[in-house]
Parts: sequence; C-alpha cells; structure tokens
Amino acid sequence: MSQEKYILALDEGTSSARAIVFDHSGEIRSVAQKEFTQIFPQSGWIEHNPDEIWSSQASVIAEAITQIDINGKNIAGIGITNQRETTIVWDTETDEPIYNAIVWQDRRTSDYCDQLRSEGMTELIRKKTGLIIDAYFSATKIKWILDHVSGARKRAEQGKLRFGTVDSWLIWRLTRGEVHVTDVTNASRTMLFNIHTLDWDEELLDLFDIPRSMMPTVKSCSEVYGHTKTTLFAHEVPICGIAGDQQAALFGQMCVDRGDIKNTYGTGCFLVMNTGNQPIISQNNLLTTVAWQIGQETTYALEGSIFVAGSVVQWLRDGLGIIRSSSEIEQLASTVPDTGGVYFVPALTGMGAPYWDQHARGIICGISRGTTSAHIARAALEGIAFQTYDIMNAIMRDTGTQIRQLKVDGGASRNNLMMQFQADILNAEIIRPKITETTALGAAYLAGLATGYWDSLDEVKRQWQAERRFLPERANTDEIARAKAGWADAVRRALTQKNND
Repeated sequence: MSQEKYILALDEGTSSARAIVFDHSGEIRSVAQKEFTQIFPQSGWIEHNPDEIWSSQASVIAEAITQIDINGKNIAGIGITNQRETTIVWDTETDEPIYNAIVWQDRRTSDYCDQLRSEGMTELIRKKTGLIIDAYFSATKIKWILDHVSGARKRAEQGKLRFGTVDSWLIWRLTRGEVHVTDVTNASRTMLFNIHTLDWDEELLDLFDIPRSMMPTVKSCSEVYGHTKTTLFAHEVPICGIAGDQQAALFGQMCVDRGDIKNTYGTGCFLVMNTGNQPIISQNNLLTTVAWQIGQETTYALEGSIFVAGSVVQWLRDGLGIIRSSSEIEQLASTVPDTGGVYFVPALTGMGAPYWDQHARGIICGISRGTTSAHIARAALEGIAFQTYDIMNAIMRDTGTQIRQLKVDGGASRNNLMMQFQADILNAEIIRPKITETTALGAAYLAGLATGYWDSLDEVKRQWQAERRFLPERANTDEIARAKAGWADAVRRALTQKNND
C-alpha cells in the first residue's frame, strides 16, 4: 500500500455525491460519483433524503480510496464542498432528520417571502446579509419545517434540534455527532448571518422564530474542525476545509485577486466576482456574499445566481425526450447554424438574478413549422449563455469595470459550442481550466492549506493551468445584436406570465 499522502474532497452536489482524491500537484488520482433521488412532492417543491445524501457520500468515499488502494493514513485532510442553502433539521437524540432536506431550488416559501417584502423587511435583510428576500435561502425553509412538522418547534425550543446545510450534516455524520459546525460561506447563504459581524444575527433569528441553539458554530474555510469517527477510515482523518460549491469553485479557479471572476455551469449557473476585503452591496439585484475566510482575513464576492442551467438539458432528456443523454446536446445543436429565431428562457423554477421573479415560468417562443428539436436544443444552450450575459451586465454596473476575461468550469463548460457563443455575446475571452473539477479542487486546496499539505497560496496558484481559450469571433455583428434583442423580448414574456399553481 502506498505511503503517499493525498487530499480527499467531498463534493456533495444537487444531483449527485462525489469523492475525488487529489495529489500534491493538484492532479486527480481517483473519482467516484453516485446520483441520488430527486423528490418532487408537488409543483415547485424539491427535496432530498438526508440519509441518502449521507449513504451516497459514504459509498463514493469508500470507492474513491479503494480505486487507488489507500486508507485513512494516506489522507492528509478532507475538504467538503456542497450544494448551498439546502436545509436539513435533525434530532440530536436520535441523529435522525425530522423532515427531508429542502433543496435550494424549492419554492414552497415564496408566498411567505412576498409577505416579508410587503412588511418592509427587504432593506434590513439586504444590509445585514447581502441577500435579497427569496425562497432560495435557508431561513424560510427552517421556519417552514418548524411550523409544519409535528412537535418540531417545541423540540427546537428545548434545544433538541439542529439545523445544518449539507456540509454540517456530513460533518455531523463523519464525526458521529461530535462536531456541529459550518463555515462562513455556507452561513452567508442562510439569510440569518450578518456578513459584517460574521455571526448569526439575533434580530433575524427572532424574525424567523428560529432558536439559536439549532445553529452550527461558524468557522473559517480552512482549519481543522474535527476528526472522522466513522468506520470508513481505519484511522482518524482531519476534516479541515469547507466552502459552499460556488465559493469553492472561485477558489479552485484561483480567482484570488480582486476583480477575478468565474462562472460555474452546473445544475444552475453561478457567476461570482472576487471583490476583495470589503462587501459591495449590489444596486443591480446581485447577492453580496462571503467568498472565503482564511485565518483572520475575509474575502467577499458579488454573485449572480441562475436557477436553471444544466438542469434544462436534463429536462430536454427526461421531459421532452429529444436527447438520450446530456452529452448528445452539443451534437444535436450543431446540426443547425442558429436557433431559427427560437428563444428558450429556462425559468423552470422561477428566475434568479438579476430578475428575481419566483413566479416566472419557462417559455419557448419563436416556434414555426420549420422548428426542429435541434433548434430547441440550440436555443436551450444559448439561453444558458444569455442568462450569464444578463448577470455580467449587472456586475459591470455594480463595479464600474469592463470585464474582458471569464474563467469557466462545471459540466456544461465542456460544451464548446456554448462556450464560443458565450465569448461572442460577452465580447470577452472565455478561459476553461485544465481541471474543470474546480469545485472539488477548491475544497481540496482549503483543506491542504489548513494542514500544511501545501505551504502557501502561491504554491497552489502555480498549479492552475488553462486548457482552452475562446476568443470572441462575432461580438459586434448585427447577428449578435439581433439575438440579444430577441432574448430581451423573450425574458419580458417569461416575466409577465402568472403562476397558476
């Protein structure tokens, strides 16, 4: 058995759990992945089974370390990155969840969010948390569970319930209930965390009627939180890095300087800019969030969240059946030179930044007798890129800067057709890294820096390499100008729909 040391990254996403082993040069040595069940109890509701999240994560940990014949002795540290905002509440006496995990995409608390806005809470919440009021964030999900699960509020008031985002839940299970923590990035997505004081905000806890005893201790992104106690590892392994998936991707892309920006094309799409050591409160409906905290130094970011990106490709596969696998979409879209005037606004779970219309629904417009599945496929890809364009414009207005480079990652960033279109409509260079698993890589780097596996940030920065660059080819053409105008019209149509659910 090898005596070499590695870092294990746990990447618990919205549709699957993964475990990736990285070596000292930042190269991937093994990967294991397992999808888990998406639960849709009714329209607009999305849940996961927390026990399945844990069992799938445990399964891929075992598989990843078995692939290269290592054990706990070979692992210098574990870094965790996770789908953010997804909310789990469990009982400390039984260690059992009291309800399914309510997923970040879930819209069941939309009406309550409307009520909060009507009560004038928008500015209070924005100033404290950097967030807009939306069902996206954890606070209203926690309140919903306490209000709707029999006996939950009483047990919460007795100090017998715990809340956690997925990172907290995994650490609780890895340490067998010894450690209840989160990090500043996940905390900053709850709508309960004051990004200026870097602590849970008592006024907001009171507003949502959530006992502080439920809340995890908030830590930095790179420190030893505890050690594994599970039988997955024969030896205790330090858990020493946490960051929500988009902040982890920003770090994995080495966007460590003010003004650096990346976009992750996953289930959703997330455009994040490093704004340095001061939070910028957006005037253009973006989110202000914590990028990371290392030691005593906190870095902030501006973020635009797109709710539906890669998941629209899954819908074309599972809902319409026009492709058999997600990987087929580029080939199908490439069989036509353009969309034939078709626009696809993929507001399947409302629209995020910069519109924040939780009642918007998806729309495909411009269809004619000549429209084919290829046109719809191409319009779906362009819709992802157009949403990114809208957010980039908002970021440039907030910061007063012209952005000429965008680093990209996530599964859909491998789609060359879409990346070239993205370069054209942004009039910017698109840079895809050699390792597109930047979310897991960011978590690995944070863990390795905590334990001295890597000596410094400079050592880590030297490992980043570009795989391909896409330069704009049609940026200022009439064709692109018409496409942008058509997109703006399609968005207006999507936003004026009424939700009849």
